[in-house]
Amino acid sequence: MRLPHPILLVCFGVIFGCGVDAVMKHVMLTGNSVLTATSWRYILGAVIMVGMFLASRRPMPGMPAIRFHAARSLAQVISAFAFFYSLTQIALAEAVVLGFTAALMIAPIARVILGEKISKVTVGASLIGFCGAALAATANTSGAPVDGNRLYGTAAVLGSAVLYALNIVLLRLRTKEEDSLTLVTFMNVFPALFLLPFLVLFTDPLPRTESWGPMIAVAFLGIGIWWLMTLAYGRAKAQTLAPFEYTGLIWSALLGYAFFQEIPGWRVWAGAAIIIAACLVVAFETHFISRREARVPASDILT
Repeated sequence: MRLPHPILLVCFGVIFGCGVDAVMKHVMLTGNSVLTATSWRYILGAVIMVGMFLASRRPMPGMPAIRFHAARSLAQVISAFAFFYSLTQIALAEAVVLGFTAALMIAPIARVILGEKISKVTVGASLIGFCGAALAATANTSGAPVDGNRLYGTAAVLGSAVLYALNIVLLRLRTKEEDSLTLVTFMNVFPALFLLPFLVLFTDPLPRTESWGPMIAVAFLGIGIWWLMTLAYGRAKAQTLAPFEYTGLIWSALLGYAFFQEIPGWRVWAGAAIIIAACLVVAFETHFISRREARVPASDILT
């Protein structure tokens, strides 16, 4: 079966990611600590993925690969914890918008680690998209956490963004050697192992009874995110796909309004329009270059 275009895979992955953010925000606002919620998001995901991995009878990767996954997962779990903490301090749409700074960091990190050339059009479109995100970040959002600390929330998001960008680039590096099932399995197992001692020692180890359903949903959504991302980043350059992370602004704003009565200001929507325009520029530029190099007509952006 032919897979959808990498851009579509990333866009669906972003939708899944916004779903995770919304459900995690709900779980934490209903009495579960950030550590409890984050730990069980990975523990449940690990149980599901280990079962699938064993059923597939795939060979276990060697020690160099395991060490690589352990190091990459450390950046992943710290990034996730910082971002989920920010959701308890600022509005969902605001956190997602500030997290867009990761897209600006992906291209230079990919240049250093993967040796990818940075397209001037991609850089320009990414900067324009970031301007849209910056405009949205200046908006006043009603319904944000009353007792939240905006400074702490902003710092947590920015720290998370740096580690997220590094994680994405390392993900692309590994997609050349391993399949999606193996990658996603390690993306859940190692974070669960890292968090388990902290869960036992520093917080209530079990979620509240009414939170088990949402936590199971988060586990499946989290698996879906990285499955789609591994498929996408294994077939396209990191700098090409990064701007499409910006589409999360639209979904986070809708989910924030639907579930938390967060109403973004007009700047959020103006920023969204700029972001979408930047994404389209990258899509068309990438499409035309790839079709020209293949000496075929550039007739359909999704082919």
